[in-house]
Order: sequence, then structure tokens, then C-alpha cells
Amino acid sequence: MLAPLRWMPWLSILVSLATAVPAAAEARAPRRRAESSRPVAEESKRAVAGGQHWRIRSENGPIHVWVPAGYNRATAGMVVYVHGYHVDVDQAWERHDLPQQFRKSQQNAMFVVPEAPRSNEDRVYWESLGALKKAVGRAGIRMPNGPTVAVAHSGGFRTLASWVDNRLLAQVILLDALYGRMEQFEDFIHSGKHAQHHKMIIVASHTAEQSRDFTRRFRYAAVRDRIPDSFTAFTDREKRSKLMYLRSQYGHSQIITGSKVIPLLLRLTPLKRV
Repeated sequence: MLAPLRWMPWLSILVSLATAVPAAAEARAPRRRAESSRPVAEESKRAVAGGQHWRIRSENGPIHVWVPAGYNRATAGMVVYVHGYHVDVDQAWERHDLPQQFRKSQQNAMFVVPEAPRSNEDRVYWESLGALKKAVGRAGIRMPNGPTVAVAHSGGFRTLASWVDNRLLAQVILLDALYGRMEQFEDFIHSGKHAQHHKMIIVASHTAEQSRDFTRRFRYAAVRDRIPDSFTAFTDREKRSKLMYLRSQYGHSQIITGSKVIPLLLRLTPLKRV
């Protein structure tokens, strides 16, 4: 009856090892999850619209990054374009010829196009502009220190509305996108703590009524009844204006697919030319 007692120490050791292995595996699991969530940039093998392109895989969906030929990071700014409903970011990138439109603007900027809601039911993927910039940086892409301009089409306003208190956001361009969040946009252009340094351009087709009503609140707003064909058609006052409203002769989708609006309006930003 005493012989089995000699096995008791070995049995205790085996039990300890058995419990230690799962514990070690569990301890390593968070590290693997953290590594898998790190943004990964895949550079296009060929030039895209004459410039350099990356597609970043992030935990909040793909992010497209593009810089033009002649890009100078030392003097460059950043343009963040947020797509509207009914497309995802990859579809918007291709179908709306975004890199070609960015090139046409001739702006010395890093252009960033993140994932955004495709419907009212979708969540806002990037509630923080700072978090988006951090994701791009973590993917190994060095960002410029110049002004940041945010452009949104249609339902993209939901994303931009959550960025208006970011002190590095210099200008907002709403492309038929003023469907709501008026208080946030008023804070950005008029009553917020950084409002004196901000500019805004509102283009309207479907949103003409609410965009016009919003603009009427501010005596300093410049108003045009159509989008001009060239940059030189803007008056000096319009070029300097803190807030400008343009009634679009183009339809809701044509505003972003016709290659006439985005390149032109980017000329009205504090960005420098390539």
C-alpha cells in the first residue's frame, strides 16, 4: 500500500506542466493578435497616375495612399478623401478615378482615402483623424507636416463631422454632403476654439436647400450659382473666403466622377503646387 506514494511527486510535476502549457499559449495569444492588427502597406509595382501608390490593410479596412510625381514631403500637406454611400473604398478608388483627379489638381500633398460607411447602417470606421494618420504612419509611410484638408462626398459627412475638433484640420470640402451634423460644422467654421484658422467649401446639388440655409448664417460667406470651368474664374474675394457655397450644375454623382470639381477645388486650399 505504501508503493504508490512514491509516484505522488511525479504526478504533481506532470499536473503542473499540463496547466503551464495552456497558460503560456494564452500569454502569447495577445501578442499574435496585436501583430496581426498592425497596418501593412502594399506598394503598387507600377506607377499609378504617374505617382506612387500604397494600399494599406488595417483593422478598419483598406486605406489607399498616393503621392504625385515631384512630391516633396518637406513642404507637402495632406488631403483625406472620404467616399459616400453605395461603394467601398476600393470601388471608389477605381470607379471615380481618384488618383487621376488628384494628379490633375497638381497639389503637393499626400492623398489618403480610408474606408467609410456605405449606408446609414454602417458604422463610421475612422472616428478619429489622429487614429487614421497613426495607422498610415505605423504602416511605414512617413507623413508630411503641412496642412490637412478633408474632402467628403455624400454620406462621407458622418466621418468628417467627428474630425472637426482636430487642431490640425485646416479646411473641409463638402461635396453634396451637408445632410446633417450642422452643429459640428458650424463649430468648425464659426464658433469652435480653432474656427478662426479654418476654411470650408460647400458644393450642393441634392443638398442645395440645407446648404444654402447653412451658408446664410454667416455674413462672410461667398456664394456662386455655379462651379466655374477654371481656377482663374474665381474672384480674389472667393479665393480668400473663409466659407464658400457653390450651387452645382453637376448632379450628385457627376460631382465626383466628372473630374471637373475635385481638382478645381483643391486649388482653393492652403496646399502648395507640385
